[in-house]
Amino acid sequence: MPEDLPAGTSEVSLVQLNERSREIFRQIVESYLATGEPVGSRNLSRLIPMTLSPASIRNVMQDLEQVGLIYAPHTSAGRLPTELGLRFFVDALMQVGDLAEEERRSIEVKVRAAGQSMEHVLSEASAMLSGLTRAAGVVLTAKANVRLKHIEFVRLEPDRALVVLVAEDGQVENRIVMLPPGLPSSALTEASNFLNRNIRGLTLMEAKVELEGALEAGRAELDQLTQKIVAAGLASWSGGDSDERKLIVRGHAHLLDDLKALEDLERVRHLFDDLETKRGLVDLLGRAERADGVRIYIGSENKLFSLSGSSTIIAPYRDAAGRIVGVIGVIGPTRLNYARIVPMVDYTAKIVGKLLSG
Repeated sequence: MPEDLPAGTSEVSLVQLNERSREIFRQIVESYLATGEPVGSRNLSRLIPMTLSPASIRNVMQDLEQVGLIYAPHTSAGRLPTELGLRFFVDALMQVGDLAEEERRSIEVKVRAAGQSMEHVLSEASAMLSGLTRAAGVVLTAKANVRLKHIEFVRLEPDRALVVLVAEDGQVENRIVMLPPGLPSSALTEASNFLNRNIRGLTLMEAKVELEGALEAGRAELDQLTQKIVAAGLASWSGGDSDERKLIVRGHAHLLDDLKALEDLERVRHLFDDLETKRGLVDLLGRAERADGVRIYIGSENKLFSLSGSSTIIAPYRDAAGRIVGVIGVIGPTRLNYARIVPMVDYTAKIVGKLLSG
């Protein structure tokens, strides 16, 4: 259960509900997840497996409303689950099934087909989850955790060079650096060789410390111009916020499905704004790093999407050493099909981790 929800909330509510109340509440939630619409006592009397009059059902609905699990969006309307109600349903009543073997194979084939580049793998995994869930697929990856495999300098012009960095997870990125006047091409080769001998397997921050130590101790047998190139190349990578997160979002358009009112459009506008500005991503990733398996955040439980009232279903993925290096999942309206999406996200995270492990 997320830390921002008071401990024991679902347990207390479960004690308060008898079998009849539980069944009526389940039907209200499942109807909402399927249609997004409120459900009234007359419809519920036809849905539940027990014989109850609409009047008896209304009495139960009043009790459920009093404990904060459902609410009436308009007077004389049916009822919808509250955020607390959805949390109770997810924690206490929802039955999560497993994926069929065919679904597992399909997910694995699609993710593996993205190729060797980890960025392509993550992008494909995000797009695939979006398509399967009709929500936005999201990946958060911590650039500071990337471990280096190879670095190379390629001269573009007399005063500019391209720095190509290949990470252990297959990511390839480039930076442009300015060259000191009069730098011979042999210095670029020497700088590449020096870095590849000394930084393989290190993170960007570790490589920077190693480089500075080697230069101070005189272990780097490089002339002054080559030292400048080495320092400039590594600085172009390790500069900036060490907590920088890379965000991949696919399937924004799914968030526009089933908009029924102006307030829905405003909710999605807030969500788009949150995704664009990367607000709160460090917090979101940090939460996933503190727990194994899938995490579910509903509405205001997650500060990142508190205004948009969206739900987030995410799971961490790991590198070959078992370190959590990112999070993958989906973001969508609170009426996501949680029982179906949870195993999808969990399995996709495991497949991504498997590919990271080689």
